[in-house]
Amino acid sequence: MAATTQRKIRVVVAKPGLDGHDRGAKIIARALRDAGMEVIYTGLHQTPEQIVETVIQEDADAVGLSIVSGAHMTLVPRIVELLKDQGIEDVLVTVGGTIPADDIPPLKELGVAEVFTPGAPTQDIIDFIRTAVEQAPRQDA
Repeated sequence: MAATTQRKIRVVVAKPGLDGHDRGAKIIARALRDAGMEVIYTGLHQTPEQIVETVIQEDADAVGLSIVSGAHMTLVPRIVELLKDQGIEDVLVTVGGTIPADDIPPLKELGVAEVFTPGAPTQDIIDFIRTAVEQAPRQDA
């Protein structure tokens, strides 16, 4: 518990690809902030490379990818691959948005910790991130 009082959980909330709908991402970013996390919102139209660079620069504990464009099976694998290429394996990857149920198992097989679809309670997202980050060992620890 002492570790959580020393440093806030840092979460990058990102909108990869050409998706222009960011209401959900902003709602989640605000909820995480209100829950005491430090949130870095990247804005719209981010490339996988830009997102991974932000995760590195911000020393993020987690990254939340918000996708409603249908490009999740292209964008998420690329982001996970780039993170692994950089040796970053201790960052929690979550995905939110319009994700068909059939695509959730393949995303989890790639290393996505959880997928949140429309209607997921914000408290469930907060609790999931907090628990997963607090239980995960940090590479730099």
